[in-house]
Amino acid sequence: MNLPDLAIYGATGHSGRLIVQRAIDRGLRPVIAGRNEDAIRSMASGYGLAWKLAHVHEPNSLHRLTAGAKVLVNAAGPFATTAGPLMEACVATGTHYLDITGDSATIEPTAQWHDRAVFNKVMLMPAAGFDVVASDCLLAHVAQLLPGANSLKLGFDKSEPTSTGSLKTILEMGGQGVRVRRNGRLVSVAPGSLVHAFDYGRGPQLSLAVNLGDTSSAFFSTGIGNIETYMRASVQVWSAMTANQYWGWLLATPPWQAALKAQMKLFARDPSPRESSAAWGILVAEARDASGRCARSRLHTGDVYWFTALSAVAVTEKCLAGEWKPGFQTPSRVYGPDFALSLDGARRVDF
Repeated sequence: MNLPDLAIYGATGHSGRLIVQRAIDRGLRPVIAGRNEDAIRSMASGYGLAWKLAHVHEPNSLHRLTAGAKVLVNAAGPFATTAGPLMEACVATGTHYLDITGDSATIEPTAQWHDRAVFNKVMLMPAAGFDVVASDCLLAHVAQLLPGANSLKLGFDKSEPTSTGSLKTILEMGGQGVRVRRNGRLVSVAPGSLVHAFDYGRGPQLSLAVNLGDTSSAFFSTGIGNIETYMRASVQVWSAMTANQYWGWLLATPPWQAALKAQMKLFARDPSPRESSAAWGILVAEARDASGRCARSRLHTGDVYWFTALSAVAVTEKCLAGEWKPGFQTPSRVYGPDFALSLDGARRVDF
């Protein structure tokens, strides 16, 4: 019997379900896996798919999962908890590893696995979702427009509410500073201390520096050592930044982390199908050089969660077709700055 090409871990979450649906649409029959047996079994029955129970604290179950597939997509956050054990299993079994994190704290340690992955002839590509496929490709594009650029800035705006899984990751970052890249090194600055105006298509909009994965991925993709990432200063972003600025030390304590997660559904929900069909995401990238010259570009997409499914499955298909490079990789470094434009609904404007 032929082994399945794809395994999806965390398949029952919002993004995981979208990835499963996209994979099926593309003719793949993934094995779905996760920690909740009832949820996995029910979903597998509905789609007619094989399923496996696996837990990050049980290495043998992860090895059984990864050994049975050519590519693993990890859609289970928080990725600070799940990425390491799953990457270890993938490297051991010769399975390409993808995930959909958007956090530099998860991307950065992946570089330490590079030599082992090269030796075992597998690719490790964290952040194969909206962030950082769309953003990494856009930042690589402006870096090409301005040879000699020494700094990059990225702005992000979107229409959708924050999904439950994304909020879980945000909550675990309570009490941390905002990570930026300075002269090649990741450093932390105080929440709310960096602001920048980006034109998302409606004139300059005030944006606040936040933790996004591009402070790591763009560094590896472009070699540019000064990188900052921002989100438009919506009420939600202002509120989260203010809470972290003044109460982060308290929110980081175990009792508050537990209380916040228990109340998580009051603060976030997964977007409805109607919201997703009308949703949009906008990224703006700026590259500057020492003389002050600037190159700017804007990328428009549809629903960022659906874009994540499109990009994760597109990278999977490329891996299965033999289009991959061994070791730790970023999207634009393997597939080029125009890769994001190959995904439905993406369009780029230089300005």
